[in-house]
Amino acid sequence: MSDFDQAAAVPPEAVHMLSDPDSGLEGVIVLHSTRLGPAAGGCRFWTYPGPQEMRRDALRLAEGMAYKNAMADLPLGGGKAVIRAPEGGFDRARLFAAFGRAVDRLRGTYVTAEDAGTGVTDMQAVSGATRHVAGLAASEGRPGGDPSPWTALGVFLAMQEAARRKLGTGLDGLTVAVQGLGHVGSALCALLHEAGARLIVSEPRSDVAAHVACRYGAMISHPQMIVEAKCDVFAPCALGAVLNARSIPKLRAAIVCGAANNVLASEEDGDRLAERGVLYAPDYVVNAGGIINVCAEYLGWSQEEVETRVRSTGDRLAAVLDHAERSATAPHRAADALARRRIAAVHPRAHSRAA
Repeated sequence: MSDFDQAAAVPPEAVHMLSDPDSGLEGVIVLHSTRLGPAAGGCRFWTYPGPQEMRRDALRLAEGMAYKNAMADLPLGGGKAVIRAPEGGFDRARLFAAFGRAVDRLRGTYVTAEDAGTGVTDMQAVSGATRHVAGLAASEGRPGGDPSPWTALGVFLAMQEAARRKLGTGLDGLTVAVQGLGHVGSALCALLHEAGARLIVSEPRSDVAAHVACRYGAMISHPQMIVEAKCDVFAPCALGAVLNARSIPKLRAAIVCGAANNVLASEEDGDRLAERGVLYAPDYVVNAGGIINVCAEYLGWSQEEVETRVRSTGDRLAAVLDHAERSATAPHRAADALARRRIAAVHPRAHSRAA
């Protein structure tokens, strides 16, 4: 079985392996699609057992970005960069400068930004070598900086729509189990607390979990037990593939809606959720707030445009769920069909930003 079979439903346009021994850079940039525009997607910096796992993750993430950008109606294709964290000591700024040079060699066909394991400082290092980067410090009145608050807001609004559709209620009084308390997960907890939701949280960093629990009156679950917590909504906000053939039977939530990418380990897992009557809000539909902010920063849109587009997240989810009902299919398959239809409808063209 090939990497494509294991990691992506549709083969990508290009895969660029990265290696710079002087800085310790080992990574991959996957351009899944450039039909709608430059392939855009963040740079993930993570510990992988080996290059095969790194490549597999990048392939799946890049495909998800292509669908995410299409469903958010952005003039961007989909791509992803993944860097394997060096095992020994390294100069982080030097490594990301080398990554910036690799991005620049692609001549604007790929636009990078933050993702898991990277931040504004890393993107500043990248920007010294290429202009095809977003997630830099925000200037007054313009988008920029950490995009995670926008991601959290989009997930929150989608969760409101999912609760209305599935439970006929708002979030006030519902119990939400949030897996992962990084920038997005913590911001989501703040919004949920303000809306009157009860929180169960899990996070490997015990000090972070304790801080969120004290601030929002949340219960703390062991990370390995959060999937089976008794709750109305399960919100995965860590890494992907948390819902699989082993974990889904333990799930006690009526709704799955979170910020993590590639929540489903396989297409069949989305079908398993539907068969159990669990409403799954497709991850790339609900977590697009960050890439909307990145797109606005890169293309020079206003902050008001970002807010308008992010606040339409619930409407976009509603359109997917409506299509799922009309076509008698699971929501994740309905979302994939709509995204692929939009990508296929656009003729490949040259993009001024890629010059």
